[in-house]
Amino acid sequence: MDKQKIRDKSSQDNSGIYLLEKSKRGVLNVLFGRTMVIVVLLLVQIFLLYRVFNSLRYVKYVYAALQVLYAALILRLVNKDSNPSIKISWILLVVLAPPVGFFLYLFVEMDWGHRVLNRRLGELIRKTAPMLPDQSDLRVSLREKEPELAAMADYMWRNGYFDVYDKTDAEYLPSGEASMEAILRELDRAEKFIFMEFFIIDEGVMWGQILKKLEEKVEQGVEVRVLYDGTCALFRLPYRYPKMLEALGIKCKMFSPLRPLVSTHYNNRDHRKILVVDGRVAFTGGVNLADEYINKKQLYGHWKDVGLIVRGEAVRAFTLMFLQMWNIDERNENFVKYLYIEHTAVPVKGYVLPYGDSPLDDERMGEMVYLDIINRAERYVHIMSPYLILDSEMITALTFAAKRGVDVAILLPHIPDKRYAFALAKTHYRQLLQAGVRILEYTPGFVHAKVFVSDDIKAVVGTINLDYRSLYLHFECAAYLYGCPAVADVERDFQETAALSQEIHMADLAKIGLPTRAAGWLLKVLAPLM
Repeated sequence: MDKQKIRDKSSQDNSGIYLLEKSKRGVLNVLFGRTMVIVVLLLVQIFLLYRVFNSLRYVKYVYAALQVLYAALILRLVNKDSNPSIKISWILLVVLAPPVGFFLYLFVEMDWGHRVLNRRLGELIRKTAPMLPDQSDLRVSLREKEPELAAMADYMWRNGYFDVYDKTDAEYLPSGEASMEAILRELDRAEKFIFMEFFIIDEGVMWGQILKKLEEKVEQGVEVRVLYDGTCALFRLPYRYPKMLEALGIKCKMFSPLRPLVSTHYNNRDHRKILVVDGRVAFTGGVNLADEYINKKQLYGHWKDVGLIVRGEAVRAFTLMFLQMWNIDERNENFVKYLYIEHTAVPVKGYVLPYGDSPLDDERMGEMVYLDIINRAERYVHIMSPYLILDSEMITALTFAAKRGVDVAILLPHIPDKRYAFALAKTHYRQLLQAGVRILEYTPGFVHAKVFVSDDIKAVVGTINLDYRSLYLHFECAAYLYGCPAVADVERDFQETAALSQEIHMADLAKIGLPTRAAGWLLKVLAPLM
């Protein structure tokens, strides 16, 4: 696609920021575009599969055989080594809708959708992880100085090839607006390469300013790559948006673009937010590249979000995470030239441990890190999350910590973006409050931050929500901070946000409307599968 044609089709605002194809977001374009064709074809496939499965009920002998298979499946689920909440949801689905539940389970269990993806990513991680500088001496030295951190570092290295770093500075960004300022500042300093991986990109002020800066950098000879999740093609961006960016000199990919084929692969989204500039600075956090994240667009009241800037040795880990995801469908790229960047020693105390979580393996690293923080807490654990859809392990950890005297506080939105998630969150309130967990709702609007902070010594800032999708189904990333000055900034921000929030008490539960309670009760049994 010609660059001049892209410019001709673009619109500009007073600041000269151009939006590549703003009209593509209209309802008619969605209804009659490629996205709707894909959705219709997917629905047709689901309907035909349902009719086939449902018709089997009326075949006498097949129906009898299916009952035996249902019983065998339930026995398998009971004895399977997996989360009890997920087992219960599958069993209920099989019992209440036998043909659909049975064949749906087989479809998911056989994992047709991402078996190839799993193999590719696994091979890529094993091949590229040794490319990072060896940090084994630091891990060994920590066993005497900081045994708690050493245990976490050893766990992450053994189970995901993620390592711990010193000589790294972490700067906490307490809002989407602060995150945008930091992103633009670092993009302006780029000289070699810019890697961007975001769950959501949407045209508007935020992306318009960033896109303008990216084009300037391309003209200066900087290599720019952009990776975003394929769900953006549903309502946010036209399907051919990668080609439009490539016409500007920006390498661009959609992760798992939607196609008219039913597949379990579509359930695993790239929820990560990563920006790497020249291998010297990296960004992560909850902020996507859309106007609601900087409150230029008010959807659910004031949008509270956070970010983290990392400088120094730990940036290599974020660079590698990006390159691994980018190269799932490619071969033979030279990672080394992006990883071995000379770093100026950063004279700060503390340690940074960047990590990712993949739904394609059996290790729930995101949840394990959260559980470790809760279980080791002595004085407090303070949490910000947009969602609260908990499994039994997380509920047990939170309630037990509160019962042994730890100040456990969870800060949630007061204005939800998804009503079903809001209803599900409230199903946990009574059990948590009875155990002594404090629940706060951010009355000005919506909290999108994903933050854990504990005992003035450790914190996690990243993309991982307290829900099944983040903990089980999405590609995620975060940074574990230990002994860093930024930990105090995280706790300060929690307290300032809590001051704007309403604390929920047992008496408030009676005010929850019957529709919300009913929806929560009904949805809770299927929450692990949503």
